[in-house]
Amino acid sequence: MTIVVGYVPTPEGEAALTQAIAEAKKSNDTLLVINSSKGDALVDNRYAQEPDIQSIEERLADQGIQHIIKQPVRGHDAAAEVLDAADENDASLIVIGLRRRSPVGKLIMGSVSQRILLEADCPVLAVKAD
Repeated sequence: MTIVVGYVPTPEGEAALTQAIAEAKKSNDTLLVINSSKGDALVDNRYAQEPDIQSIEERLADQGIQHIIKQPVRGHDAAAEVLDAADENDASLIVIGLRRRSPVGKLIMGSVSQRILLEADCPVLAVKAD
């Protein structure tokens, strides 16, 4: 089986990756890291750069986690990329990071997180950064 993690180079993305690693260790599943960009801007801070990817690669290899890292740039939003990856790989779990929100912000969750939670065909684990 496969665990899909939506990764962005932020504290929330790091929290999601850390939890996904723990889940992959428990289940001995392959970890599929998705970091995507629509490709509609010259600079996308949510798209990991080569040093970030190299660091993730080393971290996963050091822990003996079977893994795949994908960085699609196909014009799709992050939710579509994560959901597509989960469907294509028959994922057993999706892990995403959530930002801390104010009471009003909790009423309206981020559109990417909300879409993944509502549309995923497998369990979704949402984690917050410390």
